[in-house]
Amino acid sequence: MATNMNDMVLISTDDHICEPPNLFDNHLSGEALAKAPKLKTDKNGKNYWSYQGKTKPGIGLNAVVGRPLEEYGMEPNALEDMRAGCYDVHARVNDMNVDGIAVQMNFGNSIGFDNDTFHQAEDKDLALTHLRAWNDWHVDEWCGAYPGRFIPLAILPTWDMKAMLAEIKRMADKGVTAVSMSENPTKQGLPSIHNEYWTPFFKAIADHDMSIALHIGSGNPVPHASMETPIEAWITTMPLSISVGAADWLQLKALHDYPNLRVALSESSIGWIPYFLERADFSNWRHKAWTNSRFQDIKPSELFRRHFLCCFIDDAFGLKHLDEVGEDIVAFETDYPHSDAVWPNAAEHLWEQVKHLSDAQIAKVTHENAMRFFRFDPFQHIPREELTVGALRAKAAAANVDTTPVSTGGARPVEEGVDRPVTSGDLGVMFHKHATTIAETESAA
Repeated sequence: MATNMNDMVLISTDDHICEPPNLFDNHLSGEALAKAPKLKTDKNGKNYWSYQGKTKPGIGLNAVVGRPLEEYGMEPNALEDMRAGCYDVHARVNDMNVDGIAVQMNFGNSIGFDNDTFHQAEDKDLALTHLRAWNDWHVDEWCGAYPGRFIPLAILPTWDMKAMLAEIKRMADKGVTAVSMSENPTKQGLPSIHNEYWTPFFKAIADHDMSIALHIGSGNPVPHASMETPIEAWITTMPLSISVGAADWLQLKALHDYPNLRVALSESSIGWIPYFLERADFSNWRHKAWTNSRFQDIKPSELFRRHFLCCFIDDAFGLKHLDEVGEDIVAFETDYPHSDAVWPNAAEHLWEQVKHLSDAQIAKVTHENAMRFFRFDPFQHIPREELTVGALRAKAAAANVDTTPVSTGGARPVEEGVDRPVTSGDLGVMFHKHATTIAETESAA
């Protein structure tokens, strides 16, 4: 058990990959490879992905670890603006070591947290081919390069139930125990999670003992009051945005049908959970007599604690009130390489927030809950003593991993000297200018 920071084993349940340009090369050939998503460069030297007539730019906050804080922003970026660990698995493991992170579970960036790149594609046969290839790259090349260091996370063709069930089985046969999907599929033109359309899906997930990961922003948008609202207000409410999806999923019939069904709220934080559950129970008590509620013999809070995992980056309040949150439904994450990641000091940051807990509680929050929930045991591959914060940092020191901040510049959303906060509108203008540049680049090609 952990007695100090260096003894902790840290599993991060939410991190991201900025996919490299060659990700499809070993998994496709011929026309399928020629028509796969392509990483391109615009006339200003910034990268974007192009697929079936649609484009997706790189955005600064998605990959800012290792940059000075004053250079954080949502400007267009390129791979050369990032640490190599954002897109290279070998560099990623070095960055994990120096951060004291034993294991990561990685969402994609270019495909969207909810696989929206493939959902938006018009040619769904091609999209299915490329989605399957992305899964193979992620499982075989990225996670497979370092067994025990990554929890594989598959994406699914949710627009086609037959194909989705086949991909669940195919991934399960590869040993995958987690899948990512939108918290609100109606945003993709699909039926709601309460529609019978999803019945075979939930059965397949339960039958294969898989977990479902719902990332914030994957369906229900993070709201902002106006285009003049300072951007910090938007960033502040990001974790809370998943409460809409959490309330929706808590009403899911499948949770009553399948006792082993598991749903992770990725990047959700935990401090709001006690009130959320208190409110759910109160609402059920006051209204179940007329709502035909499924919660007649069990409280919503009881079902939530049976089926959900809540993942946090920074939540001193929630950890201070862990007894009320629930020590069995909490898991740590770093969000590397996004802007909330405190790399390379994740261990120090977490230790200050958990050191008041018992050794048993620290073990649950740092790795045991994640191992149980995602059915993943890194110690089958690597001895526990080699995965502690201290052991990993010793390995990073031996490899001379450099953590010196590197300045890469980048466009600012407002002119130098502007005496007001950056707003949502400022970012909208920046995105529009970049979209115009991409369109001009695509037209020239």
